[in-house]
Amino acid sequence: MAPRLRTVDEHLATILEATTTLPDVELPLLDALDLACAEDVRAAVRLPRFDNSAMDGYAVHSADVAAASDATPVTLPVVGSIGAGQARVTTIQRSTAAKIMTGAPLPQGADTVVPYEWTDRGATEVRIDQAASVGQHVRYAGEDVDLDDLVIEAGTVIGPRHLGLLASVGRAVVRVRPRPRVLIVSTGSELRDPGADPATLDDDAIFDGNSYLLAGAARRAGAVPRRVGLVPDDPEAFLAALEQEVAHADVVVTSGGISMGDFDVVKAALSPGGAVWFGGLAMQPGKPQGFGSLVDGHGPHERTVPFFALPGNPVSSYLSFEMFVRPALRRMMGIAPESRRPVRARLTHRVGSPPGRRQFLRGTVSLGADGITVTEVEPVGGSGSHLVGDLAASDALIVVPEDVTEVAAGEQVTVIRLDQD
Repeated sequence: MAPRLRTVDEHLATILEATTTLPDVELPLLDALDLACAEDVRAAVRLPRFDNSAMDGYAVHSADVAAASDATPVTLPVVGSIGAGQARVTTIQRSTAAKIMTGAPLPQGADTVVPYEWTDRGATEVRIDQAASVGQHVRYAGEDVDLDDLVIEAGTVIGPRHLGLLASVGRAVVRVRPRPRVLIVSTGSELRDPGADPATLDDDAIFDGNSYLLAGAARRAGAVPRRVGLVPDDPEAFLAALEQEVAHADVVVTSGGISMGDFDVVKAALSPGGAVWFGGLAMQPGKPQGFGSLVDGHGPHERTVPFFALPGNPVSSYLSFEMFVRPALRRMMGIAPESRRPVRARLTHRVGSPPGRRQFLRGTVSLGADGITVTEVEPVGGSGSHLVGDLAASDALIVVPEDVTEVAAGEQVTVIRLDQD
């Protein structure tokens, strides 16, 4: 009897249960972009730090200009000028005015700002043609952020606006979950590096696309990928490559060498140790899978590194990364949601699916008039796991459940958009 196939959900649950967030690190602000904050950040200063002007104009006491109008203008002597970072006038007396620039501190004795547009812009005295109420065009200290306010909550993914806020409250560094270092290993004696003249390739040689595909997917997921040179179908060479590189990785991802063939190097090299599970999933493409851990170091410095063995066909490899590796990377980074959010859309053409397998078909989506809502999805190419051209032409996956063998055109299906969280 053939062994029972794991379901997609069971395999993902096993992976996530074994995956923990990386220890937090302190990074300069720009290096923290798109990472999850690992601390509650509270404001050490108020924003604004002091009462200041929201306009270029004149700082005055509101009672001195309460009756100002076009018919009855008020004229006040100008006692000085206040620029942002050049606050030489810090106090004014009643019945006087001081020129003030946007962002400059409001002097004591003033409670409002008359904008230039309401004046003749006088230098030694100013004619004011419109009344200003108390607090008009004044930004009060702490009205945006008060002292000790929680400005960034732990778990927040830091974007450009958060960087601006952190810098504004005086933070130059912040504690975050770092980007996982992902080691990408392509196996196969038939592989060659791209760039060579195709005319010089052996008849059974192919260019290595998988390591670039997976490294790009890892980088898009927020990780730091590192490609290892091509590894032939030799278990000793494969193990030597891992031993040399694993110290510099938080995750190891391989492609190829895990099926039922005579030259499946990954399976042959790691099965005896028992730390990596190899088996089949009830999915198409991507049935053969492997997951477990590698050991790096010895004694008190020993650590385990998550290990993903993905199938070698490019579509299978990429879909496996999307379904299993990407969620694990996001969990390591403390970023939610870990898996892409599915949506529903109308299928444009009939599709079939094998019984008992969750089928992932490539597709392209159409958006509604709002440019956001997915309305339709059109299948792209066939179901073959080698069709990398069709994969590149798609922007979504059409998900056909295990108990469905046919979906008619016009029916609603589950869609996973590949470029959206």
